[in-house]
Amino acid sequence: MDRALAYRAGAWLAGAVLAGLSGGVCAQEAKPDATKGQAIASQVCAACHAADGNSVAPANPKLAGQIPEYVHKQLANFKPRGDKKPERENPVMGGMVANLSDADMRNVAAYYASQKLKPAAARSKELAATGHRLYRGGNAASGVPACSGCHGPDGAGVPSQYPRVAGQYAEYIEVQLKSFKSGERANDPNRMMRGVAERMSEKEIKSVAEYIAGLR
Repeated sequence: MDRALAYRAGAWLAGAVLAGLSGGVCAQEAKPDATKGQAIASQVCAACHAADGNSVAPANPKLAGQIPEYVHKQLANFKPRGDKKPERENPVMGGMVANLSDADMRNVAAYYASQKLKPAAARSKELAATGHRLYRGGNAASGVPACSGCHGPDGAGVPSQYPRVAGQYAEYIEVQLKSFKSGERANDPNRMMRGVAERMSEKEIKSVAEYIAGLR
């Protein structure tokens, strides 16, 4: 009887040790690898977003220096889950992420986060001035909150919560705000961005996008 108990205790201990080792391996595997991300980005993402994430086409966002959790979320949202449609529908991006695992997407996000942003620039002083007031103070009359409340006064965003917007192409920001306004883009938690964009006029959208492009 004592021998049987000892055997079971030893088996339990061995199992616990193996489980601990396995958990350690999984934890190591789960840690994003920017080097692996670079290899994936060079093959899958570079054509549109450039090798270092500084897209040269305003239609494609700059990813360099972006908060990694945000990039990972967007990549995951582009990917269908079983029979469900992707949370963010885009035929091009859907094809790009189709064969990427969750680890791949985290690695890509880590790589782009490690790159230095080459910011865009504002081209209209008039629009940027209007955008500055809206970004900093919102519009109390229409219920538009200040963008800086979530994205920060310098547009750097908040890790794991809100993306960096400073230096992004005005054209891209404008398209995304209009997409939130129309409901075409609906992957914002708690309808936060849709609720904001719905209250914005087209001029306000264009103005704040212009200001963001020149924000440093």
